[in-house]
Amino acid sequence: MERMKAGILWRRWTARVGESAWIGLLLVNLATFTWATNMTLGRWLRESIGPLTLSALRFLLALLCFAWLLRSRPSEERRPGADAPLLLGMALAGVALFAPTLYWGLRFTTAVNATLINGLGPLITGLLAALLIREPLTPRQLIAALVGLVGVIVVISNGSLALGEMLHGNIGDLLVLAALTLWGIYSVLGRKVMARRSAISTTALSMALAMPLLIPAALVEQFSFPVHWRSEVALAVLYIGFAPTVLGFLAWNEGVRRLGPGGAMMFYNTLPIYGALLGHFLLGEPLGLTHFVGGALIIGAGLWAARAGR
Repeated sequence: MERMKAGILWRRWTARVGESAWIGLLLVNLATFTWATNMTLGRWLRESIGPLTLSALRFLLALLCFAWLLRSRPSEERRPGADAPLLLGMALAGVALFAPTLYWGLRFTTAVNATLINGLGPLITGLLAALLIREPLTPRQLIAALVGLVGVIVVISNGSLALGEMLHGNIGDLLVLAALTLWGIYSVLGRKVMARRSAISTTALSMALAMPLLIPAALVEQFSFPVHWRSEVALAVLYIGFAPTVLGFLAWNEGVRRLGPGGAMMFYNTLPIYGALLGHFLLGEPLGLTHFVGGALIIGAGLWAARAGR
């Protein structure tokens, strides 16, 4: 009897949610999964390719895909126009600096730590939006940000109460936090730009404007960190250029369209879950009590904050 009642309730719920929402749920999870694989592969590639070179190749490959998507768009979508200053800011913060900082951090910390810390990303973006463009910050978001910060400290400290030792021994975790802040700036600037142009145009142009910085930097990096090319390295670079950067972006935006921003953000925190599992099972990285406690605080804070948007 209980099983029959559960089945009836399940069918009613799925009918209410509808096919569109189910597709949206799958799409946002596809996006977060591909973003988690980016961090796992970034960690795995740390001895084979430098952070600047990996970033340049990643965004160059993605830019070719977005250029193909833009070919049939109106001409104004393919030019920066009046949005040039904001697009330059996005190019600097979210492309030229964000990705190298993230990959540099992954040289010194685990994929498990990096993806758990990444769960703080939406809260950092919310705080920056309140500071930079005066978006309202609710008490719920502020409390969630503080709880998430406690979770990050638990993950970074590994249970140690010595602040100096924590900061000295976890430069990679701090670099990941810096990368998240850069991504938050990119996201805030992107909100203003995407009020006037499509997300595909905004992303493609911000990538294109970053190439004159990334490509020379990658060429200089070859003198100190030449790429150790192997077939698996080439395949990993191709994957990073397409799956997290193009497929993940398109899947996330379509998921947001179907679920709404608040509904999509409730599933953003599947990213640290996927990342922790991938890092543990594929790279053999340890999962300890501090990861579970800190991860629960970060993910729980993000979900609690996202419920307000939902």
